[in-house]
Amino acid sequence: MTLIDLTAPAARNLHLGTLPVAIIGAGPIGLAAAAQLHERGIDFIVYEAGESIASSMAAWGHTRLFSPWKHLVDPAAGRLLLASGWTEPDESSLPTGSELIAHYLEPLAALDAIASRIRTGTTVTAVSREGMDRTRTVGRGSRAFILRLAGVDGEITDVRAAAVIDASGTYLNPNSLGSNGLDPLGFGGVADLVSHALPDVLGAERHRFARKHTAVVGAGHSAANTLINLAQLARDEPGTTVTWIIRNTAAVRVFGSADDELQARASIGASVSRLAESGAISQVDGFEIVGLERDGDGVDIVGNRRGGLEHVRADVIVNATGFRPNLDMLREIRLSLDEIVEAPAALAPLIDPNLHSCGTVSPHGVAELTQPERDFFIVGMKSYGRAPTFLLATGYEQVRSIADELAGNRVAARQVQLVLPVTGVCSTGGGGASSCC
Repeated sequence: MTLIDLTAPAARNLHLGTLPVAIIGAGPIGLAAAAQLHERGIDFIVYEAGESIASSMAAWGHTRLFSPWKHLVDPAAGRLLLASGWTEPDESSLPTGSELIAHYLEPLAALDAIASRIRTGTTVTAVSREGMDRTRTVGRGSRAFILRLAGVDGEITDVRAAAVIDASGTYLNPNSLGSNGLDPLGFGGVADLVSHALPDVLGAERHRFARKHTAVVGAGHSAANTLINLAQLARDEPGTTVTWIIRNTAAVRVFGSADDELQARASIGASVSRLAESGAISQVDGFEIVGLERDGDGVDIVGNRRGGLEHVRADVIVNATGFRPNLDMLREIRLSLDEIVEAPAALAPLIDPNLHSCGTVSPHGVAELTQPERDFFIVGMKSYGRAPTFLLATGYEQVRSIADELAGNRVAARQVQLVLPVTGVCSTGGGGASSCC
């Protein structure tokens, strides 16, 4: 066990002292935070659990993003890249996750100013204050943060930081298949037959789904994307069948988008509707999963439906029920979170999924993201808690505002410097959709 004191040149804001800002996660928002801090002369360290940057995005890299390139490059990151001779992609095209990594995030992470500050293969397992658990108050704001790290070699290390920006995302923390928020009874015995959201059914994972019966659980655009790809696989591979399971009486978030002013997003709902009407996929609605039982090489999905128990037998299940933040690592940090969506309390009313889509959430920053724990911020997809449809452009504005706050420029920190277009941002091309970007 090791205690490391990471020192760096003094930042412009005196309260930061000689310690760096710790950024958790080297995805698009974490790397944008790094670029924003670098522009302001504030040192930082980025901790990434994966063996390479943007490892969560790479897992769904085959999926096409909602936003065109012009909304996917953080301004500070763009300035750094352009100064290095980088060529910006066509601003109107819609990249896949893999293309975003290859043409933007990897070049950004390779810049000297950023590369030397990234620590991959390093998981932040807990955050606290030096010498203080969450119950102690006196002098709390003047104490350094402590981050407990776990390396791939198993070594446990504590490091100190002046501030913490948690951009760790939610992709690795899916919601439960159970309608009550808990894993269904029997889940542990069939976990090997449950796939994460957005599997690459037409590519790397084709063998897992071809000529098999897949049950897709979920009512959002991630589920819709997978259903569309599975229907294509069924056309290519006879014997492939698909069942769509939703707990509500209708998939409002998908079918309800048919009149969406965002044409590409609306096309997803229309495509899934046609597949259901044609019988290419079977739709089972009002099905609340309560149990899972192994049935030979497959799984028997047990659910309450219309007052009685019903069964759906499948070879594999795709869990497309959404995501939730990992808050266990923050048990010693003082947080103010909305009791429903688990987002920062001041942000939650702006992102209520009952009222907003990604294009109607107002740009926001440090004022909405400030926590009772001084200089601790949750940003990016994790800041949305359990709410879906997060935009990268919104996350870039979040970290720009926080960087100004940490630099001591409170006026700039509270000025909105982002204008989101009303349409054309949350959409995707025919290739796919996810719950962010």
